[in-house]
Amino acid sequence: MDLELGRTLRVEDEEAPSIFRKETDRPVTLKFVEVKYLIKPNKTKNRCSIWPASSTNVPDRLILKGISGVVYPGEMLAMLGPSGSGKTTLLTALGGRLHGHLSGSVTYNDMPFSKSMTRNTGFVTQDDDLYPHLTVTETLVYTARLRLPRKISKEEKVGLAMAVISLLGLTHCKDSIIGGGLVRGISGGERKRVSIGQEMLINPSLLFLDEPTSGLDSTTAQKIVSTLEELAAGGRTIIMTIHQPSSRIFYMFHKVLLLSDGYPIYFGKGSDTMDYFEGVGQSPGVPMNPADFLLDLANGISSVESQSDRTEVKGLLVSAYQDNIGNELNNELSVVVESGMIATKDQKEISRWSATWREEFIVLLQRGMKEGKHSSFSGLRISQILFVTFFTGFLWWQSDSSHIQDQTGILFFYTTFWVLLPMFQAIFTFPQERKMLTKERSSGMYRLSSYFMAKTCSDLPMELVLPTVFITISYWMAGLKPTFPNFFQTLFVILLTVVVGQGMGLSLGALIMDQKAATTLGSICSLTFLLSAGYYVQHVPVFVSWVKYISITHYTYLLLLDSQFAIDDTYLCGKQEYCLVRDFPTIKLVGLGHVGTSLMALLMMLVGFRLIAYVALTRIGAKS
Repeated sequence: MDLELGRTLRVEDEEAPSIFRKETDRPVTLKFVEVKYLIKPNKTKNRCSIWPASSTNVPDRLILKGISGVVYPGEMLAMLGPSGSGKTTLLTALGGRLHGHLSGSVTYNDMPFSKSMTRNTGFVTQDDDLYPHLTVTETLVYTARLRLPRKISKEEKVGLAMAVISLLGLTHCKDSIIGGGLVRGISGGERKRVSIGQEMLINPSLLFLDEPTSGLDSTTAQKIVSTLEELAAGGRTIIMTIHQPSSRIFYMFHKVLLLSDGYPIYFGKGSDTMDYFEGVGQSPGVPMNPADFLLDLANGISSVESQSDRTEVKGLLVSAYQDNIGNELNNELSVVVESGMIATKDQKEISRWSATWREEFIVLLQRGMKEGKHSSFSGLRISQILFVTFFTGFLWWQSDSSHIQDQTGILFFYTTFWVLLPMFQAIFTFPQERKMLTKERSSGMYRLSSYFMAKTCSDLPMELVLPTVFITISYWMAGLKPTFPNFFQTLFVILLTVVVGQGMGLSLGALIMDQKAATTLGSICSLTFLLSAGYYVQHVPVFVSWVKYISITHYTYLLLLDSQFAIDDTYLCGKQEYCLVRDFPTIKLVGLGHVGTSLMALLMMLVGFRLIAYVALTRIGAKS
């Protein structure tokens, strides 16, 4: 991808591409009426155990208990409350991402959530799910190419990304990597602005943010909220959850919704908050941050001496809300219904996907290869492979052809090593990318099929380099059959095995989506295949002998034996006495000459494991 293209464009706001508008041309009024959300626990099984739960009388839990409100274009609503009060649940429900036992009404310009709203809604999660090895520019350009309409040219998309970088004050770090974990990159505040920038690329009419200031210092937090205030001034509707804002940040909010145990206890202008609570008999005993005072009230802590019981305080606040705000709010909601807001575009005019399948595949392939090379070619991994390579070569150094047991031994080691290593590395792929996949699929960024094909293809070239190096070095050091046809046949079998083993790991990871559980199951499967491959146990009972027919290890071992030995080959089995290789006990057990069957079995596994992985992934994120 030509990212230099973006650097040649002028990125000042007034000179940004004409397609980027600081003001939205499709304002949205968000209305929610009596929103309730019920959790029904699994009453038959414990989620983390295969055994029945100790109690089957687990009550249903009502998380949201009838919450109403309205947010107009140009307004910024902050939802406050202690942990567990339902802020994130409500935000997710308003963003059209919460399913299950949800009741009440949530409308956008008096219409239900639809495909057209997905294209005009930005959602910034609390965790900044970004690829750590991509730069700020690359992150936003890849997002622009995937999320912006196909009628926009690539050059315009790059220009849009650069304009957003300028708008959010990221120009100074545009060429720095994102970082995260053990990878050092940009600061937390800059990372949060990148996440916001990804949503700003589509010029959203409606923007949701979950704890956008979490973990940031007060100055950085204020910069981010100030940026959001400017975006709201452009006619956008902004809704965020926030835990404990400073007083300077608090007074930036146009509206505040205060939650306590799923109940609303205040909804209205941020500037009127203190006056309202003084009017219902609640005022701080000392001068303090309004947000701190509100959180105390939401936790049932009152400065009034006669109200020491927290449950009593919460009950009084809920009742006061119904008496003083509830009725007036219902009247306001009725007015919104009758006002006939401008409806969203006809859904028929909006394509389900912003880019074509081919464009999605190309962008995801480029992104995957750029991000994946850092793990595939890390110094630690290269060192590990090189150590095993030379240790193997020296251990089997110039093994004589008469040492048939040693040669079958190294072939079985090849089999074991290059089935297990790719499998265990691939197991972590989808569990690690689950959050990213869910986030991007929920926003309708790309098709699952294009993601899966790009992920598979981007990993292949990098995953096959180190096995090639391993075989190229250890094969000649170990003294295996010194002809190029035999060498290339061995190399081909190993590379095929790597791809199949990788597919098995992908399928296990996608099916279970838990790294520890998937690793445990992978260990059990690999040991089962290893023991049934025909090398360790020569007298296998009939009732378990069928396992070898579903074993990657078995078919790889067969092919490797055929790469070194022919049916009529002989070896020195005594003084001037030669025996047929096919009669050697280890080889006789599995046999020679099964190339076609073994190849067909591995190819079927190659396709089958990836098909299982794809089907398992359809459970994640948005509907395909």
